Amino acid sequence: MCTFDKDKGPGRLMKKGLTLILVGHVNFILGAIVHGNVLRHISKPGQRVSTEYTVTNVISVTSGLLSIATGIIAIVVSRNLHVLKLQIGLIIASFLNALLSAACCTGLLLAISLTVAYDGQPLMLGCNDTQVPINARSPISARCPFDTTRIYDTTLALWIPCALLAAAEVALSVWCFIVGLALRGLPPCGNSYIKEQLEEGRSPHSRRLIGRRSNLDA
Repeated sequence: MCTFDKDKGPGRLMKKGLTLILVGHVNFILGAIVHGNVLRHISKPGQRVSTEYTVTNVISVTSGLLSIATGIIAIVVSRNLHVLKLQIGLIIASFLNALLSAACCTGLLLAISLTVAYDGQPLMLGCNDTQVPINARSPISARCPFDTTRIYDTTLALWIPCALLAAAEVALSVWCFIVGLALRGLPPCGNSYIKEQLEEGRSPHSRRLIGRRSNLDA
């Protein structure tokens, strides 16, 4: 990250932005699939909101959309390194996305752990109550608004990639955040790049503007 320079840096920033957009889209789609197939049935069983539903809803909507927005900003900044507003936008968006993605990744890991530990009982909260706890791995006969045969395996198979993608969003967002700080000349990488190279990149443009003004005055 601290080797970001005027020549190769913009290309690397653009690639990171494209990757963020791709990861954000995939994470959004996976979260939406889990919500549509499973979690919408257990969103409010008995006026209770399950942990799994809350975490997946956040990761599928907010984190995915913010990752896409951060990726777009990173791409725009890679073509306009000198624009102050874009630099600040990259810093703010990447910082918020890193925090949100980290929270969602932690929540998903917690949800996966609880689901495995309790054999998927939280996934069966949408079924009619019975005299014994309902196990999602080997569900007893129960009236449920959804198919229970593969709910445990399917949910975990989607949640695990979501957690990995959220971790990837954290790494990419932290990289973009540090690049944004470097573009502003702030620590930890401010001394290794920015001011001199950006000023060198501006100088030909400044000379052209001076030349144009001289011609107009003449």
